[in-house]
Amino acid sequence: MNLPKGPDSLCFDKDVFMKDDFDVDQFVAECRKQVQLEEMREDLELYYKLLKTAMVELINKDYADFVNLSTNLVGMDKALNQLSVPLGQLREEVMSLRSCVSEVIQAIDSQLTKQEDLQKKKVCVLRLIQVVRSVEKIEKILHSQNSKESSSLEISSPLLAGQILERIATEFNQLQFHAVQSKGMPLLDKVRPRIAGITSMLQQSLEGLLIEGLQTSNVDMVRHCLRTYATIDKTRDAEALVGQVLVKPYMDQVIIEEVVKSSPNGLQLMYSRLLEFVPHHCRLLREVTGGAISSDKADIVPGYDFLVNSVWPEMIRGIEERLAYLFNPGNPDIFYERYSASMEFVRKFERQCSSQASVKRLRVHPSYTSFHNKWNLPVYFQLRYKEIAGSLENAISDGLEAAPAGSAYHLQVSEVLWSCLVRCWSDKVYLSPLAHRFWKLTLQLYARYAKFLDEVLTKSPPPEVTKEPTRPLPSSASSTSSRTSMDEGGSESGSPASLSTKQLVYIAADIQKLQEQMPELSEMVRQRLEAIGFKNFAIVEDALSDSKACLSSSIPTLNTRMTQHLTERSCRFLKSASEVPRLYRRTNKDLPVRASAYMDNALRPLHQLLTDSTGLVTPSTAQEWLRVALSDCTQRYYETISEVLSSVRKMEESLKRLKQARKGATAATTSGANGGPTDDSKIRLQLALDVEYLGEQIQKMGLQPSDISMFSTLMDLVKEARELAEQNQ
Repeated sequence: MNLPKGPDSLCFDKDVFMKDDFDVDQFVAECRKQVQLEEMREDLELYYKLLKTAMVELINKDYADFVNLSTNLVGMDKALNQLSVPLGQLREEVMSLRSCVSEVIQAIDSQLTKQEDLQKKKVCVLRLIQVVRSVEKIEKILHSQNSKESSSLEISSPLLAGQILERIATEFNQLQFHAVQSKGMPLLDKVRPRIAGITSMLQQSLEGLLIEGLQTSNVDMVRHCLRTYATIDKTRDAEALVGQVLVKPYMDQVIIEEVVKSSPNGLQLMYSRLLEFVPHHCRLLREVTGGAISSDKADIVPGYDFLVNSVWPEMIRGIEERLAYLFNPGNPDIFYERYSASMEFVRKFERQCSSQASVKRLRVHPSYTSFHNKWNLPVYFQLRYKEIAGSLENAISDGLEAAPAGSAYHLQVSEVLWSCLVRCWSDKVYLSPLAHRFWKLTLQLYARYAKFLDEVLTKSPPPEVTKEPTRPLPSSASSTSSRTSMDEGGSESGSPASLSTKQLVYIAADIQKLQEQMPELSEMVRQRLEAIGFKNFAIVEDALSDSKACLSSSIPTLNTRMTQHLTERSCRFLKSASEVPRLYRRTNKDLPVRASAYMDNALRPLHQLLTDSTGLVTPSTAQEWLRVALSDCTQRYYETISEVLSSVRKMEESLKRLKQARKGATAATTSGANGGPTDDSKIRLQLALDVEYLGEQIQKMGLQPSDISMFSTLMDLVKEARELAEQNQ
């Protein structure tokens, strides 16, 4: 219904009145937000008038229809009453017809149900008749055979007996089918003893015939017998019979604990004899069942796998029962030999299987799983883990001992680490089912070695307690040389916790060697993993890269420790520069012409590093150690020289002021007896010679003075001192 349209000036929308959820309070509240109540009331009155006018127009438009509405409905109730009677009669007739049809349908359903029951009973009767006929037929065949002159199946021709048993088996198969379908019938219970007798007789005859055929190597007899077993769905009985009659006696003769223990190769000899059983004693069965290459496909009896279901279970049962000691992992070396020989036996036995399907059936056989589970591989790995990881821990506890002569490594712990890594994948230790465990152990060995290096390199040496004995000041360069040489003699020994230059070089060389040999280890691991079908070698390479990075993480600490060690040993002697003024003041010594002796002592550790590192680490590594150490030494040496020159300058200025104050006093304190160079000039010249000597030695070490930070600043400092000394001469 459409409401009439109002003026656009209205404060509300006309359609809001047609909403189902129209609310007066909400409407008023919304309108008050726009206009006052008086204006809203005026708009409502205006629209009310519009509605009223529209309603009147609508009534006027359809006025005739409104007036005739009551007239047109006159007599309608009588017409409706007249129709109700025939409609009621029609309803009764329809209900009566529906009732009749329902009764007919029920009768038909009842008849169909009875007919179906009769049909089922007829089928049951026919099956029972077939059961009785099959029983009588089999008994008739047996009776006819017993009535012959030969009087029994055993005395008759083997081939004839096999054919007769096949006929009986075919009939017996039908008998079994109908008997199963007629289960629960009273008549079947009466016939069941006769069926049981037939079953017993048939099984006994088949067993005797099969044994006779195997003993006489009668191919046709065995073929007929196995077909009969297959016909009556008793193939597993035939396989079990072969296992008990043919396989078990042989296993009892071969699997003997005393014989196996009597010879070092007793286990391998026993496995060899077990593998000979199949070609020597199962040839006939494999030929009949298609397990031999020469088998004729037309005469093959399918459905049998004597190797999997007869031979293998008896072999494993005999081994598990008579040789239980084989599975003892107490001695890992013996366990490895036994396990390897056993798995080789399993692989050779699998190659004797006739097809891939037969191998798959063998691998899912319960006895196959049981045999593999008997080998306690986790315990074996734990013993190997204890051996391998224990040897590395012992080497770590020994510290940084030198490796034996002829080793590719320089530290004993590095040599042991590599031997442990190789041992994890060696022929006498590695087992393919434990590949994941040995791989984890490999990564753990790398991580433990890296942790050891980190502990060694970050462990702070105990503080050295230096005693300064009271002694007179040295009077000559030779005394300085003598004293500093004594100090240098004990610098490398120190306490056990401190690291020598040679040990640090050995660590760096061994890290480099281990990283170089990682591809060799990777190839070793790859060959092992390829043998078990592993393909994702990217994971292996990534893990080895992480181990390599773990080793490399020790190199920055090693470099820092090396440079600190060199710096401390060298700076111990460079501090002697502060004693140079004592050598020349009031001593009347000659003008210096060569560097002080302490410079040789200070540079000796650096030259020793070059000697120790030759052929062990790359030249660039050694050069970098020297560069960093010399830079640190130069920095400290610069501070010492600056202090000495500053002290000399202050002393010189003080003496000048004193001289000026005395005006005419003799200058014996600043000049030699013959009026030569002053003591301060000698001191400056000596320091300049020392620094220049340092630059020459830097070049001899293969570096350039420009590579050493602060050296150019140091040279400028002593150059200025030399010039000042030359001016005062």
